[in-house]
Amino acid sequence: MFRKMMGGVAVAAVLLAAGTASAQDVSAQRLSDGIRTISADAFQGRYPGTEGERMTLAWLQAQYEEMGLEPGGPNGQWTQAIELKRYTPVAGAASASWSGPDGVAHPLVPGTDIVIRAVSNDGRAAIAGAPVVFAGHGIYAPERNWDDYGDLDVRGKVVVIVSGEPDGDLFNGAYATNYQSGAYKADEAFRRGAVGVITLWTDGNSWERVAQGGNRQRTLTPGAADLEFAAILNHDAAMAMATAAGLGMDSFGDIASGEFKAREMTGVTLSVAAEETIDTLTTHNLLAKITGTERPNETIIYSAHWDHVGGAAQHPNAPADDQIWNGAWDNASGTVGVVEVARQFAAAPKPERTVVFAHMAAEEMGLLGSYGYAADPVYPLETTVADINIDMLPLSAPTRDLAIFGKGQNDLEDRLEVLAQAEGRYVTDDREPEQGYYYRSDHFPFARAGVPALMPWHGVDLDGGGVAVGQPAYTAKFTADYHKSSDEWSAELDFSSAVENLNLLVQLGSQLANGEDWPMWKPTSEFAVVRARSDAARQ
Repeated sequence: MFRKMMGGVAVAAVLLAAGTASAQDVSAQRLSDGIRTISADAFQGRYPGTEGERMTLAWLQAQYEEMGLEPGGPNGQWTQAIELKRYTPVAGAASASWSGPDGVAHPLVPGTDIVIRAVSNDGRAAIAGAPVVFAGHGIYAPERNWDDYGDLDVRGKVVVIVSGEPDGDLFNGAYATNYQSGAYKADEAFRRGAVGVITLWTDGNSWERVAQGGNRQRTLTPGAADLEFAAILNHDAAMAMATAAGLGMDSFGDIASGEFKAREMTGVTLSVAAEETIDTLTTHNLLAKITGTERPNETIIYSAHWDHVGGAAQHPNAPADDQIWNGAWDNASGTVGVVEVARQFAAAPKPERTVVFAHMAAEEMGLLGSYGYAADPVYPLETTVADINIDMLPLSAPTRDLAIFGKGQNDLEDRLEVLAQAEGRYVTDDREPEQGYYYRSDHFPFARAGVPALMPWHGVDLDGGGVAVGQPAYTAKFTADYHKSSDEWSAELDFSSAVENLNLLVQLGSQLANGEDWPMWKPTSEFAVVRARSDAARQ
């Protein structure tokens, strides 16, 4: 919708609105100094729950206090506690069996036929004689005219699905959608009243790896669907159940055609039991804010994760000469970038809407601080205007391109494109569809909850040398340093592109913070239907 109004008058209006905080004072030196501080060995790789966390949060709080910002957490505090529940299967506690129309029970051997995890928050699963349905990919995508469930009622039943999503342009071609994720499928099944989800495993060569994974400790994602259990079932066991129900492979049709609808496995029931011990790790998000002068209940969030992956305590095989994963690029750079954005807002006239600067915990453990925020938001998600997330600032000479994750998702990219064009730049995708980057950083829990979210990335079209020089340079740095102990501060780091991007992100946030409209998901986005459920809150 926004793209249609990008005439000359509209462009001028956007640029004027964005001028409130121009970000011309973004400082490469401050970026370098901040990154050097919080990625030092003394911060121990910023692992959640360690002294490194305490030091990082103390540094952040001191920055915001010096700027004169307000605490942005619950009850006027700087931090939001995030409790991470970690589950470990009790040896020998898992069991499963199925019965067909003849009532004969057929045991499923854990680790051989099935891998079972208790999903419910109490760490226990106890299902007796639940009906079973097959729901294809388990996807409901109204914007794509796709509904695997059809009219089938799955309340109190176990839903069997296949992994992934259909190939082809309908599901974004080379760029995957959220519909391929197990978390989405669990959410959809739970929303429809299912008690458990079973994913069929058809790659027999890797079943042993799957079975081993079923015994490992896992951390529950805050806000995850509260199903009784989740399981992976091998193909042979699944076919035995289908045969008992009188269903051959041809009974299901082509589940990738869009014509398939969920089928009851008539007469087949499943019983499952599982038990897991629980321990809790408490970590913290840190939030600062500038309260809006006109519409304080409408919120723009800048986010970045402060954590990294720790040191020798978390990596027993760490090399003797470098035992700390300092995380200078990932994500001391984004952390300090958000602080620098806040500095620009603090120096400008107060915005009309509230602007929050959120430093998320435990991203490296699975976006868990951001998921925790989305599950228990300090500011209502319905009236959160946008999330602008910074994960790994570009560290290069100036670029013509500004890459983003999830190009084509929402009109934040169109607004950013206008600002970039005014500086002779352009917005592009991340060039790596196989990575699924839009679903891998802290903006995603916001998007999943319906909040329009933007995640800028590293450009490669260098002002001097273009893509031919920039792409191999970026690839070499990423390969050398990403999630390696070599990701350290250096006086040689080039913040030119980072300053360029932060200039634009401040302008974008200023436009939103001093405007009255709401960014929109594009009609083909899987998140548009989620946002639409709360339209009344933004009238």
